[in-house]
Formats: sequence, C-alpha cells, structure tokens
Amino acid sequence: MLGALGGCASSGNTLVDAGPAPAPDYLIGPGDNVSIIVWRNPEVSQSVPVRPDGKITTPLVEDLEAIGKTSTELARDIEKALAKYIQQPVVTVIVTGFTGTYGNQIRVIGQAARPQALPYRRDMSLMDVLIAVGGVTEFASGNRATIIRQVDGKQQQYRVRLNDLIKEGDISANVSMRPGDVLVIPESFF
Repeated sequence: MLGALGGCASSGNTLVDAGPAPAPDYLIGPGDNVSIIVWRNPEVSQSVPVRPDGKITTPLVEDLEAIGKTSTELARDIEKALAKYIQQPVVTVIVTGFTGTYGNQIRVIGQAARPQALPYRRDMSLMDVLIAVGGVTEFASGNRATIIRQVDGKQQQYRVRLNDLIKEGDISANVSMRPGDVLVIPESFF
C-alpha cells in the first residue's frame, strides 16, 4: 500500500520552496559568445561565437571543443593549443551573450505569452521566469501549472500556483527554479 502512494506522490505535489539551487560554475553552451584575450598577442585575441556543434575557431586554433567547459577550462585548453606557436601563452576567456548548455536552460511551454527556453541564472525564481516570458495568456489555467524537474536522476512533477502568484500577489507561491526545469502552463477548460 505504501509503495502505491509513493508512486503517486511525485506526479502532482505542490512545490514548496526549498531555497535557491546550489551555485554551480557556469558552463559554456552553444550560442554563447566568448571573448578570448591572449596577453601580449592582440593578433590572436578576438571574440567568437560557440557554434551549434559546441566548438569554436580562433586564429591558430581550429575546432576546439568549448561546450560544457568553464571559462577557465577553455582558457587552459587554448593555452595548450597556442603553445605550439606562442611561447608560454597566457589566455583569459570572458563569456558574453549567455545561453548556457541545454541541460541548464529553463523551458516554458504552453500558455505563456512567449514560450521559450531561458538561460538559468543563480537564485532565479518562478516570478523571474514569468516576467521573462511576458506572463501567461488569457487562456492559461495558472493554478494547474506544473514544474517538471529531475530529482536524483528521476523526473518529478510539481504543481505551482501561477494565478495565486500573479493575480493574488501570494508571494508564498513564488518558488526557486533549478537548472533544467520545465514549466508547463496548461490551457483552461471553458
């Protein structure tokens, strides 16, 4: 009997705010832009986009994997590649135009004004997500919305109260988002 109840518990629980997500290092993703500065070598310093295949190309360094790395890790990889041409290169990588890896993006689907994938930002809340997508449509059933989240390798579904948050100003309905969350906003029944 308890086993049956445990299975049901993950498919409609109301999400209670457990606080902000741990602050992992930012990982470079496709669509990010990286500014590469090579000390005392301006001719090989430049800004480049991370291609959809996750690689970058710069002068003297072609097709270097960037996706899933921190800016420091990418800088060390570029230094290794440049060491063939420049004696003891010192490289700094600055990430701009943040998109992040797909696994860290927050996706909003359904009756959002502008459904989209958003880059996760530290301490991001449900309200921040709603502001970024322009709120919900007039056809949304906000209090039936759910967040789909990976917890310990398993997909969990939690109810959230968008109408209470937006229309009633109930700040207790504002929960912390996690990297990889999917916010599903269903259409209301007429």
